[in-house]
Amino acid sequence: MIEIKQFHDAVTDVAAVASEAKKSEKKVIGHLCSYVPEELVYAAGFHPMRLFSSKSDIILAEDHLQAYCCSLVRGVLEDSLSGRLDFLDGTVFPHTCDTIMRLSDIWRLNRRYEFFWDVVLPVKLDTQSARDYMLAVLKRFKDELETASGKKITETDLTRAIHIFNRIRKSLAAIYRRQSEQPGVISGTDLYALVKGAMIMDRENAADLLEKIAGGLKQKAPSETIRKRIVLSGSICDSPDIYQTVENAGGVIVGDDLCTGQRWFEGATREDGHPLKAIAERYMDRIICPAKHVSPNARGENIVQLVRKNRADGVIFTVLKFCDPHAFDYPYLKARLDKERIKSLHIEMDDQQQNLGQLSTRIETFANMI
Repeated sequence: MIEIKQFHDAVTDVAAVASEAKKSEKKVIGHLCSYVPEELVYAAGFHPMRLFSSKSDIILAEDHLQAYCCSLVRGVLEDSLSGRLDFLDGTVFPHTCDTIMRLSDIWRLNRRYEFFWDVVLPVKLDTQSARDYMLAVLKRFKDELETASGKKITETDLTRAIHIFNRIRKSLAAIYRRQSEQPGVISGTDLYALVKGAMIMDRENAADLLEKIAGGLKQKAPSETIRKRIVLSGSICDSPDIYQTVENAGGVIVGDDLCTGQRWFEGATREDGHPLKAIAERYMDRIICPAKHVSPNARGENIVQLVRKNRADGVIFTVLKFCDPHAFDYPYLKARLDKERIKSLHIEMDDQQQNLGQLSTRIETFANMI
């Protein structure tokens, strides 16, 4: 599909996407987490863009971050200090892990960009006070965006932004469902590009393209190859090689628990009623990551349900090296899967040091085992 190529192009040349946004007189606002309220950034007239490491060697960032910080944070800081992110006009930092919060401090002190925001969302999400606090934080962020953009964010602006992001979520969910129903109907590298590209591209364009792709997949003949059905779990998966390696080993990704996957796009924002409240409600009710808390069993129940829903044969955990939230979460999730007799494999990833040969061997062994 020619539409899919546009997502691959966006992923390959992020600076070109930023340049196109600036031609439309939009300032580019970067962020590193799926808990950033992108609808608000978009409604303010900015271009929200998820930041990923370029995977370049860490040189300049060594002076600011310890070696035991995750490769995403180290890589993004390296890209900033080396000038590869000079297209940015500002950055939003949500309250997630300690490493991202410390990156926020370093980022602010280096003063490389015009705008900077810390958005401290609640961690415990199972109380009414947390809901009230979430809404208050979003209101304050809205006020700050209005000051930065010099324009009032109206309810009409927010409702339009919500509608565009809901179109993206709906199409990605439909594509994932199609892949689960007919494994192999889309390649893993294409699936990866669609999700990552949708976090980078102009959102209205992405919404239009994704609807065409989702419609086209309905007409596409399914693959007749029988493959082992795999669910991915972790923080981010910024490596198309993982998808390709799984497929080379006779597997296929039929679902995921990733902040660059279903945790980002599952669940629509209500389009009726007060738009800011609707955004707050979605962030309270969406699938959580290890940096948030709803109940002691929420994460385990979610991954078991993902396996059952997608009739998966196993789970592959792709965890960034030195990612403390997911590292602490893993033993509990593995125990929960073991209890259900669901096979799993743990892979530790590093953007700057990927051993694809060893990775291929481990994934192939796992595919043969399940």
